[in-house]
Amino acid sequence: MKPLSLRYMIISATLAALALLGGAIWVLSGHSPAALSAAAPKAAKSPAAAPQSKAAQPHLPESKPLPVSEALSQRVAEYHIDVRLIPDAALLEASETVTWTHPGLKPVQELYFHLYPNAFASEKTTFMKESGGELRGDTMPADGFGSMAITDLRTTEGVSLMQRLQYVQPDDGNVHDKTLVKVHLPQPVNGGESVTLKIRFEVKLPKIFARMGTAGDFVMAGQWFPKLSVYEPKGTRGVKAEGWDLHQYHGTSEFYSDFGIYNVTISVPANYTVGATGFPVKAAQIKQDRKIYQFYADDVHDFAWAASPDFVVAEEAFSAPNVPGVRIKLYLDPLHKDLKERYFQAAKAALTAFSKWYGPYPYSTLSIIVPPKEGNGAGGMEYPTLITAFGAAESSPGTSLERTVIHEIGHQYFYGMVANNEFEEAWLDESFTSYAEDRLMEQEYGVSSNIGLQASLVSTSQPLNLETWKYTTADGYTRNVYIRGKLVLKDIERQTGTKTMDAIMLAYARKYRFHHPSTEDFQKIVEKVTKKSWQAYFDQYVYSGGSPDFSVDHIKTSIAKSSAEGENGRYKIMVKVSNKGSQYGDVPIKFTFSDGYTVRKIWNGGQKAANFQLTYKAPLMSVEIDPDHSILLESKHLNNFMLAELAPKTLSRWTLVSTKLLETLLGTLVW
Repeated sequence: MKPLSLRYMIISATLAALALLGGAIWVLSGHSPAALSAAAPKAAKSPAAAPQSKAAQPHLPESKPLPVSEALSQRVAEYHIDVRLIPDAALLEASETVTWTHPGLKPVQELYFHLYPNAFASEKTTFMKESGGELRGDTMPADGFGSMAITDLRTTEGVSLMQRLQYVQPDDGNVHDKTLVKVHLPQPVNGGESVTLKIRFEVKLPKIFARMGTAGDFVMAGQWFPKLSVYEPKGTRGVKAEGWDLHQYHGTSEFYSDFGIYNVTISVPANYTVGATGFPVKAAQIKQDRKIYQFYADDVHDFAWAASPDFVVAEEAFSAPNVPGVRIKLYLDPLHKDLKERYFQAAKAALTAFSKWYGPYPYSTLSIIVPPKEGNGAGGMEYPTLITAFGAAESSPGTSLERTVIHEIGHQYFYGMVANNEFEEAWLDESFTSYAEDRLMEQEYGVSSNIGLQASLVSTSQPLNLETWKYTTADGYTRNVYIRGKLVLKDIERQTGTKTMDAIMLAYARKYRFHHPSTEDFQKIVEKVTKKSWQAYFDQYVYSGGSPDFSVDHIKTSIAKSSAEGENGRYKIMVKVSNKGSQYGDVPIKFTFSDGYTVRKIWNGGQKAANFQLTYKAPLMSVEIDPDHSILLESKHLNNFMLAELAPKTLSRWTLVSTKLLETLLGTLVW
């Protein structure tokens, strides 16, 4: 919406409506804040870059595992898993052989595994207590509990370690939480050495409401196997001493894992189709009434899969600059079988742009899972080489379809390859991906996010590098990690310029590709590219919950020359402004006079307060700080505007005009 000089009147009139929108932000705690984008057309416009006629697609053979000499990551972990899906019982029966190579120096006597399905074991788990059984607007269905049980654990020599298992709760001491388990090893593992364990486990799949589980015949297996925690050598993410990074599964937290190799065999009923991380080693085999798949992935830190007898499968080969060759695979809910071109276009646009902006996409496949409406809780989620769209609720969705696909593909970079710790610094993936998503949605589809509205929703600013469960509310987590962090990036771009910001983002993505960066690592990149210190800025707006709060405090008008009505005289105006919040430089101020004349000045916000003196032939009507709302980090705008005291005749005439303008404007705000 085009900025108007009466913005304060607009904000005042619509404040109550904006307050009601606060609850809607909960929807954004997933991965696609489409609810806050500007109004979009019901049907998506084709990307500008999309060809008008369909070109012949190159044939791409299935990939082969990369040799160790060509490894892209350190490959700390190696998993070989065989899993059998029993749909009628909503059960996974599996065996896992996992090898861990010690990346540090000190001898280690324990391994730690995440058992994420145990988050859904009862109402007493940490996840359930913190989330209240809700996530992203989805609620746990009745009797929807699920769990994981390790049924056997042995060394390669056959020594049982079952008596050496101990559930731990390092974050809150909740004895009912069994999402993290410690295994005491028979002998220590020295730096550079490896240890291999053999595990048998079962997963009682929950009914989907939080990323994984079942919805009818649809199965989403995410975070479904015993997964090693991350052992951080000294210096990783700035840690002072090496050791395990240990956290339970929280209501607002996601995940953190080491890169490695996955070789996974999946057995499903013969009428099921499976989409998974990585690529198939061979064609699926039918054995009796079962279909057997085998997938392989290297240089990834997770493995997910989905299965359904109802998938409508489509596939296209795609290549572009920085995208040597990718098989894009769609596993569509039948309701969206006619929308495959929209999914393909969004995926191609994302791969092309993100590979240009943040480095080449290095994998040979990208799978997109479209859950049924009832499985929406599994939608809008990222895994290496596999993403989920939102559930198919309608046959002709708006551009939220494209936005979700683009956002999740963005996570292939931020969290996928640039593998930050989502427990402790979630903004490094969610804010960065949201930033990239907004840019691409505007570039390809002409859809701009309503940044001003989003900024107004950040009512309580908190540090961006908080552990996720330490935000005051789930709402606070969403508004800071998804919105405020993105606004910080946009603000850095505003100060440095788009070209420099592009250089910052590319340098960061390249340097920490297949590594685990921290917020301080990003700060160092910003400083290296811009060749100046950003410590004060990061201290205020990243490491603490800083926010500027500009205020027009006082207006004083006097007549420079004596005259009964000020005719032929000049008016002398003194205006006092202040910043009651965090320091911010170069703040625009607009002065509007009764004859329509305006003056704009720049205030160095480094000063907590400033006085402006003006002289003009007409009296001052109003003062507004940041009239275009270009300073995205301020969320409180009510004190940015002040009317001057006018003579009754002038005030009456101006009020009538203002009222008519406001009525006209409010008629256009029904979005």
